[in-house]
Amino acid sequence: MASEPEQGRQRPLMPSEAADYEQLIDDYSHFAPPAEGEVLEGRVLKVTPTEAIVDFGYKSEGLVPIAQFVQPDGSIHVRTGDVIDVVIDRRGEEPEGYILLSHERASRIRAWDTLEKAYREHLLVSGRVLGRTKGGVAVDVGVKAFMPSSHADVRPVHNLEQLIGQDIAVRIVKLNRRRGNVMVSRRLAVEEEHLSRKNAVLDALHEGDLVTGVVKSLTDYGAFVDIGGIDGLLHVSDMSHGRIAHPSEALHVGDEITVRVLKFDRARERISLGLKQARPDPWEHVAERYPVHARVIGRVVSITDYGAFVELEPGVEGLIHVSEMTWSRRLKHPSKVVKAGDQVEAVVLGVQEGSRRISLGIKQLEPDPWTTVESRYSIGSVVEGRVRKLTDFGAFVEIEEGIDGLVHVSDLSWTRRVKNPAEILKKGQMVQAVILNIDSAGRRLSLGVKQLQPDSWETFFRTHQVGDVVRGRVCRAASFGVFVELAPGIEALCHRSEVPGSADRERDEPALGLGLELDFKIIRLNEAEKKIGLSLQAVADDEERSRLEDYQRQAAAATMTIEEAMHLKGRGDPRT
Repeated sequence: MASEPEQGRQRPLMPSEAADYEQLIDDYSHFAPPAEGEVLEGRVLKVTPTEAIVDFGYKSEGLVPIAQFVQPDGSIHVRTGDVIDVVIDRRGEEPEGYILLSHERASRIRAWDTLEKAYREHLLVSGRVLGRTKGGVAVDVGVKAFMPSSHADVRPVHNLEQLIGQDIAVRIVKLNRRRGNVMVSRRLAVEEEHLSRKNAVLDALHEGDLVTGVVKSLTDYGAFVDIGGIDGLLHVSDMSHGRIAHPSEALHVGDEITVRVLKFDRARERISLGLKQARPDPWEHVAERYPVHARVIGRVVSITDYGAFVELEPGVEGLIHVSEMTWSRRLKHPSKVVKAGDQVEAVVLGVQEGSRRISLGIKQLEPDPWTTVESRYSIGSVVEGRVRKLTDFGAFVEIEEGIDGLVHVSDLSWTRRVKNPAEILKKGQMVQAVILNIDSAGRRLSLGVKQLQPDSWETFFRTHQVGDVVRGRVCRAASFGVFVELAPGIEALCHRSEVPGSADRERDEPALGLGLELDFKIIRLNEAEKKIGLSLQAVADDEERSRLEDYQRQAAAATMTIEEAMHLKGRGDPRT
């Protein structure tokens, strides 16, 4: 029998016995009470009106008051089978056979752990905006946090109430677990998200890509489009193939559009976008849609000094040149015919797809008056028109719309030496004229004003002949003689040699005084060249001859024969 001391001494365990003992401890370790504040995972076994019964891996089941699962709207957010976080709550009285648990405390502990990790690792957390507070809003991120108004967004938010009830992503700015203070920022979260999206877009973006974006803002020169974290500029000239005076005519803020990347400066992060480049080019096959000679209808979009631009369809415009607006040549400016905004009909004159030009005409809608001018007018007929233009060589007279005739300066007067048509005609004056020639192919019409009256030269030559004595006034002098006006516009030359006594005068002295009215004898007539030769000497010679003849007649009358004298004496005639 062992001694007493030996009986109280424990025998060392054999290795196999020690291993079995450790296994036994592990098997029953879950029956040991958990540490204070340790968050446990439990499964809801049953939900009653007053509590939720939870199996949390301990020898006894736990109870969580049902009030901890009530939502603000009064609903219960726990069901049988749910896995929830709990901690042992030793602050209350434990129900018989159960252990009192707290889901709220477990959630707060878990939330603080999550927040601390997010704060250390600069992670985003989700929260719900609860309501306004002084200087900002309260946000539920598992615990109640504060978000200043300056951190609500990247741009100032003037109405914070609009955020209440929203679930938002935030960054933790400050955290003090001991005091229970947390400050969060939605602005930093948005900036981080934008930066992440922007970097992803920049890495994948290339010139020529088609991308979808949202119009963020409009300016006078274009629109800024968000294409996924980065803004691109859509210039007004790249919005439409048609004319746009302001971006608001084509886009509105918030519109989702598909655009093409025109230019991409990766270093400066500048992107140029094009909306019209993402759509079919309207100039493709334009010649098929607008063949030459076709009649088209369009809207006048702009007017210049040289013509009017007409939009046939968005992006396709044609030019009506001022010369193609009317058959008349008097049109000074296109605004006399059309105005911006007018709907007009025109004829296609030419199409150049390569240079994106279409030539249009309005006057072609009516027949060309020159094609029928020969059937409506005849040479020699008298017409009436308005003087449209004066030049050095003549005057253009419009006798009808599109038909101008030229009155040459030589056809203004039979008698006057006209150097400029302004001496006789004025612009805008209504005049009559005679048609002298018609050239419809060359679009020329010759008119004459002097032909309305008989030719003074022709009349003079018809009523005078060489040897006639005419009276005239000395009107001009030359070294070789003087010019004598016989009738209005009819001048004749009296050579120096035909003036008596001119040999005694100096060479530079006029043969006759200007203004003298004398009788002259016509010694030469040249109707073809309209030249008349006069002689003052011949008149003097005729007068001398006439006086001599009178003297001779008088001498003959005074001479008597002897027989006549003796006869008269015998009769007692005193003449004897």
